[in-house]
Amino acid sequence: MYAILDIETTGGKYNEEGITEIAIYKFDGHKVVDQFISLINPEQPIQPFVIGLTGINNDMLRSAPKFYEVAKRIVEITDGCIVVAHNAKFDHRILRLEFRRLGYEFDRKTLCTVELSQKLIPGQLSYSLGKLVRALGIPLSDRHRATGDALATIQLFKMLLVKDVEKNILKEHVRTEPTLQLDTKLVRILEDLPSITGVYYLHNEEGEIIYIGKSKNIRKRVNQHFTTDHHRSKQVQKEVASVSFEATGNELIALLKENEEIKHNKPKFNKYSSKPIFNYALYHFKDEDGYINLKIGRADRRRENITTFSGLQQANTVLQQIIETYQLCQRFTSLHSGDETCLSYSIKTCNGACVEVETVEAYNERVLEMISNYSLSDQNMLVIDRGREIGEKSALLVEEGEFKGIGYFNLNHQVNNIEIVRSIITPMKNDHDARHIIQSYLRRNKKLKIIQFSTYN
Repeated sequence: MYAILDIETTGGKYNEEGITEIAIYKFDGHKVVDQFISLINPEQPIQPFVIGLTGINNDMLRSAPKFYEVAKRIVEITDGCIVVAHNAKFDHRILRLEFRRLGYEFDRKTLCTVELSQKLIPGQLSYSLGKLVRALGIPLSDRHRATGDALATIQLFKMLLVKDVEKNILKEHVRTEPTLQLDTKLVRILEDLPSITGVYYLHNEEGEIIYIGKSKNIRKRVNQHFTTDHHRSKQVQKEVASVSFEATGNELIALLKENEEIKHNKPKFNKYSSKPIFNYALYHFKDEDGYINLKIGRADRRRENITTFSGLQQANTVLQQIIETYQLCQRFTSLHSGDETCLSYSIKTCNGACVEVETVEAYNERVLEMISNYSLSDQNMLVIDRGREIGEKSALLVEEGEFKGIGYFNLNHQVNNIEIVRSIITPMKNDHDARHIIQSYLRRNKKLKIIQFSTYN
């Protein structure tokens, strides 16, 4: 659990400042579950430059509660939490200072979104909260007020959690959670899991990831791990101490993250293979008459293909669908053998390329249209899908035919500006398996919104 907060102060000499406003949002890694927001009477004057910066003046605070009146609530809402703030050392120091004045020792583990951003989003011109979130397209209202800055920090932190491929934030969070006894462990773990689409991580007592999986229903899938009598599942049940998860909003991002993070983290209970997850591919070539032929063959990483398939049956099914959709001639595909007229022409679903009724140019135009729709080569596009919550969308970026990564956005202008797109995208490897996952998903989900970019600056 995290306590994401922002504090405004009076300014003045070091360790003599007082709090004028505080906003704390208790965040479980996915949503806000509690909050506390209040102006505070610091019992000392506010520095003039601070009044100009925040708009908070001494008159506004005369009837506000004093710190000792809200101290118990602050202790309660941050109990058991990692404190997250933009420049966390400052906020944590000010809180400790106020509590020391009351004779209470306040101490919490902290995470600084400045330091995390410098590591996970390198190359930004500035890491001040205002300039950073503006560069990332994150909305920020009431700048230099506790509520506005804290809400922007939540959105920034959510982006950092996605970009943390090493899962260091997640591991540290797991280490702070209390260890459950074996007899109640599995039941308690399941109670805290949601029935949503995403990636889940099984951890041992040291917080290390021992298994990574994905599901459209995380709770149901983890329950299967805990109720199966298979030897490997029994070993998992003995070693698992906690389960964390990352909501993805849709299956495509869950598949891509599972693929990449298993390869990166190599958990002990995941079966990892260097072999591709697809076995067949669709290729094309021109025959001696100039017609483009389509052929299914064994996947070969050295050859450029149109799209890939998990098995031969799937490949033949998709090729048959392509023939019907684009009114292609079976004779020019691997589904037809021999030189005779194809059956499709006799039932008028082929335009007659096999008997030279249809010209090479007309036939090839439809084949090239199909290749453009099925292949990622030379594509500049964003694939828009469901996000993790209402009002949010996901974006998958393909640039010059290469898969670049995934991200989330709330405002349309974030995907209309390529520089912002590149900032919000979490980079992912453009490997053969990732491309296969994307192409397979796009074949199954025809109604996805795809934004084509003709050029990139």
